[in-house]
Amino acid sequence: MAAARSYRLLRRTLAIGCLLAAGALPATPTVTAPTEGAGTTTLRMLQMNLCNSGRAGCYTGRAMARAVEVISIEAPDLVTLNEICADDLPVLRGAFATVHPGRRVVAAFQAAGDRPSGNDTRCRNGERFGVGVLTQAPTSGSPHTVYRGIHPTQDLADPEERAWLCVDVDEALLACTTHLSATGDRVALTQCDQLLDTILPTISRTAGDRPVVLGGDLNLLAGHDPDVRSCTPPGHQRIGDGRLQHVMATTGITLCCRRLVPMHGVTDHAGLLTTLTVDRGRPPT
Repeated sequence: MAAARSYRLLRRTLAIGCLLAAGALPATPTVTAPTEGAGTTTLRMLQMNLCNSGRAGCYTGRAMARAVEVISIEAPDLVTLNEICADDLPVLRGAFATVHPGRRVVAAFQAAGDRPSGNDTRCRNGERFGVGVLTQAPTSGSPHTVYRGIHPTQDLADPEERAWLCVDVDEALLACTTHLSATGDRVALTQCDQLLDTILPTISRTAGDRPVVLGGDLNLLAGHDPDVRSCTPPGHQRIGDGRLQHVMATTGITLCCRRLVPMHGVTDHAGLLTTLTVDRGRPPT
């Protein structure tokens, strides 16, 4: 019965697709490719919540300019994005591509649902509102697959239906993001449990036992009730910003070196920068 429920849960939430996006910005200094050692790859990962819907109290209209600046300076290998509009992604992709010349850049977006309309949640400018991932691979021929969905559990008092998104690039790593419920912390905890216990492990197995890294605004704190650590599966590592943003990784990935990147008041969250070392020869457990 538990297996059947897990299958039904995944079938309701899982969709597979591919997304290519293009953009261009003025040139900035180039950087080196991700570090590769004997059987390992080291990547720098940046998590940002830009509060760019135009509807929330934290909106300033300046988050995009600062995000482009941060990507250009920090040159991350992987970026997870929350609270962005669909038309923000090509601009951010352009900045990301500029610091990764000669490599294939993949940009993916998933809109949050809108319960009253049965459609997508919209930004004030009419664009779809949701989450995004930017990542890169060595060559233009590197394969990629996008997995996306809406969380099966939602706060029924909130019209926004929270979403999740994963990108499998170069058949080496599943890079995922989500933005969990902000109106019900128990709902956020349930969403976190379902994502980490059922949805992401099933995707990993489908993709060939890929290691998984998840970055996002989980709207859960460590040391509070409910505690974000209660939805961190055994063997997973977690790094947080001291507030609501976290990076979690399965076995086969080592997290280290957290650094907060100032956003200078353009959004209500600092950028969360971390380093992950992927053991390419060790499947997740």
